[in-house]
Amino acid sequence: MINHIPARSGASFKLKKDQRLLVYNPEGKQVSDMILINEHDINEKLSSGKTFDYEESILITKGNYIWSNRSNRMAYIVEDTCGRNDFLLAPCDSKTFAHFYDSHDPSPSCLGNLSHELQKYGIHKDAIPTAFNLFMHVDIAAQGSLRVLPPKAKAGDYIEFKAEMDLIVALTACSAKDSNGGSFKSITYEVLR
Repeated sequence: MINHIPARSGASFKLKKDQRLLVYNPEGKQVSDMILINEHDINEKLSSGKTFDYEESILITKGNYIWSNRSNRMAYIVEDTCGRNDFLLAPCDSKTFAHFYDSHDPSPSCLGNLSHELQKYGIHKDAIPTAFNLFMHVDIAAQGSLRVLPPKAKAGDYIEFKAEMDLIVALTACSAKDSNGGSFKSITYEVLR
C-alpha cells in the first residue's frame, strides 16, 4: 500500500528486519528527511559519521549501508534512481528559516515534524541526529564550502532500502524552500513485507 506524506509534514512507522522500504518522489524536486532508530533500543540511531567511515564516501547511494552510532548496519540501499542524497545537513527548524530566509514561518519544520512523529516512541527532540536527506542535492566545492541546489530527482524517482534490523522510521516531506527548488510537494512510501 502506498502511503502519502503531504507537503511540509511527516510520518513514522516500524520496519522489520529484511522488509523493504520504497520512498517515492511523485512530483520530483522534493527532499525527504529520514531518521532510523533501533526499535529495541532507542539510543541506537543512524549516524552520518559512522556511515561515512564505513562506506568511505560522503555520497551515499545504491550499494551503500546506513550505519548506526554503534557501528551496526541499519539499512542497505538496494536501489536509488536519483542517485543524489545528503547526509551532512541537519533537519531544518525555525532558526533555520530565520537564518536563511529571514522568515518566522510558523509552518512545521523538518525537525518539528520528526519530533512530533518520534515522540510517540519516547524519542525526545534533542535525541534526533542528523537525518539522511533523501533526494537532497548539496554541492561541495573543492575548498569545502556547501551550496544547496534544487534536487535532481524527477517525478517517479525512488530509493529502496532493506532493513538490517528492526527499525523505527521517520520521514518528512521537507519544509525548507531552497532544499526543494522553491516549492513544497508530497512524498510517498511503501513497505514491502
